[in-house]
Amino acid sequence: MASSSTSKLLFCILASLFLVSTAQNCSNYTFTANRSFSSCKELPYLEANLHWNYNSSSTKVSLAYRAKQDSKGWVAWAVNPTGRGMVGSQALVAFHNSNGSMIAYTTQLTSYNPSMLKANLTFQVSYVSAEYSNNEMTIFATIGPLGNRTTVNHVWQTGSSVSSNIPEMHPLSSPHLRSFGEIDFQTV
Repeated sequence: MASSSTSKLLFCILASLFLVSTAQNCSNYTFTANRSFSSCKELPYLEANLHWNYNSSSTKVSLAYRAKQDSKGWVAWAVNPTGRGMVGSQALVAFHNSNGSMIAYTTQLTSYNPSMLKANLTFQVSYVSAEYSNNEMTIFATIGPLGNRTTVNHVWQTGSSVSSNIPEMHPLSSPHLRSFGEIDFQTV
């Protein structure tokens, strides 16, 4: 009798772990408005994921960056065309603005204390939008054309507060300082 109960408990634990790991797999994520992406990557820090479709004829990338966040915080995803890390990055930022709706826009990160004000990027960006659901913020955009390069340095970030419709500084803990890398949009 005890071994039967132990077996059932073990089965329930394993089934729960399977469901949790399946739910967190970025390829199983369902987007609103019939959006779908052929590629995705679970980013190693900040409970974030990047989803994309790469169009080889136009060399444009339609993407969705999503990260765990509460309604008072902000998220950002960026390409750094000049190096690795934050400074020099061309960013997409999203948060709830003062009227409560989600806002998304582009900004340039020119220092370790950037203004986070709206700014044009050095490459084309279109269809920028954001949504908030299930304690996640998602930024949607199309970037490019990328020309001959499909591999870029990218940076992602989250912050806990917004003041006067401007994201405030993110924490300086290890996950926040390590949230950068390289991504190849031709990888499926």
